[in-house]
Amino acid sequence: MVRVHVVDTGLGIRTKYFNSDLTNVGKVLPKVKEEFMQRINKPGQFLNWVDLPEQQLKRVDAIYDMVAKTKNQTDSKVLTVLGIGGSKHPVEHMLGINGLNLNKDRILFFSDVDSTSMARFLHRLDNDVTKSNFLVVSKSGSTFETKDSMLRFKQMLEDAYINKGYTKKQAEELASKHMIAVTDGNPSTSELRRLSNSENWTGDLYIHDDVGGRFSALDDHVLFALADAGMKKQDMIKMLKGANDMSKVALSSDLRRNDPFLQAAFWVNAQLKGVKTAVHQYMGSLFEDTVNWHAQMQNESIKNTLKQIAKVPDAMHHSAEAHFNPANKYAYALTSPFDRGFARENVQGYVGALNKSYSEAGRFFNESVETAGLGLKPETAGALTQSRAFSTVYQELIDKNVRNQKLPEVLDSVLQPHVEVYKKNLKPQPGEPDVVVAGRLSKLA
Repeated sequence: MVRVHVVDTGLGIRTKYFNSDLTNVGKVLPKVKEEFMQRINKPGQFLNWVDLPEQQLKRVDAIYDMVAKTKNQTDSKVLTVLGIGGSKHPVEHMLGINGLNLNKDRILFFSDVDSTSMARFLHRLDNDVTKSNFLVVSKSGSTFETKDSMLRFKQMLEDAYINKGYTKKQAEELASKHMIAVTDGNPSTSELRRLSNSENWTGDLYIHDDVGGRFSALDDHVLFALADAGMKKQDMIKMLKGANDMSKVALSSDLRRNDPFLQAAFWVNAQLKGVKTAVHQYMGSLFEDTVNWHAQMQNESIKNTLKQIAKVPDAMHHSAEAHFNPANKYAYALTSPFDRGFARENVQGYVGALNKSYSEAGRFFNESVETAGLGLKPETAGALTQSRAFSTVYQELIDKNVRNQKLPEVLDSVLQPHVEVYKKNLKPQPGEPDVVVAGRLSKLA
């Protein structure tokens, strides 16, 4: 007999847990909650994303004012986000689940370093960079990939205006009107902020302290892009309130609603039972970019490459052979829209069939989320995003608690020490030439 445990957050997210013994997880909830609460808002703990929705509610008007100002001063119809990792994937995720930028032509992204990718990107602009404004996102301002493309586009803008007959000084001033910096607010710690201030770029957009890129889905660069893409101000407010309400749910002692904690406990319990490979599938095109963001959360925080994150139905048929092979041992999750449209009967049947298949194959939960229009309900979009952040960190806390392991001074799930391996190798060795130089032009044969 399949056991089913249902959790309803009241925020448009309802989760059914199949074949999962969650009766004992309540014992560690008080300790996990206490440990988490002790670290919130403390410098260096990288948990300031918890209260970020509440803070951002106070900045909504300012964000929309900056979007209007930037559009008016250049008359550009496109915004290009320059950034990698947490400067890019949270933006893509939030645009997707809010039903914005569906044609991929209002908000563009550039995060490459090679010549062909640059040529392909310029082709999308008809080789006219003045058609776009550029949102440059980097906490330090020194991230090579972002700095490299920023310097190239900045020079292209200046050259374009000089070719239109403007003087060099005028061209520099006009190019600066296309540039928006999202970085540390302190000029002493961010060279991008120093450049932005010196050249009078659009300012007052920040990457908040102790948030962390993959946890920044409600930070300034994301809100600016959502507003630029046409999100209504009242919907942004609903989204932020939904995220704030989810923070309250995730910090609650009520297991009947604390779904972020239960999802984290689900993955920990699976590992304790010897399940090494996990699968989280998302159903529908609205989650196409969520897959990349969730994979980033998984790889950078859980640091486990054995979890597969994919979109269905695309991945269903070619994954099913492995998923339902009794020789393989998996833990599964499915996030699916609660469909109220023309296909609702088929969708209910389809999801029901997947639920039956996965619950017969192993431990499984189905997370159902409320939709509206072309995406999720705004409050559900905020709640789902905040829930992922909580469950990611809770997974480490639960795991270490049940294994009686000592917690580190700063949680492993919020730090990225191993990224420095490749960053170190981008830097020159003593007496050797620079490996990479941002904006460098190669000598053409």
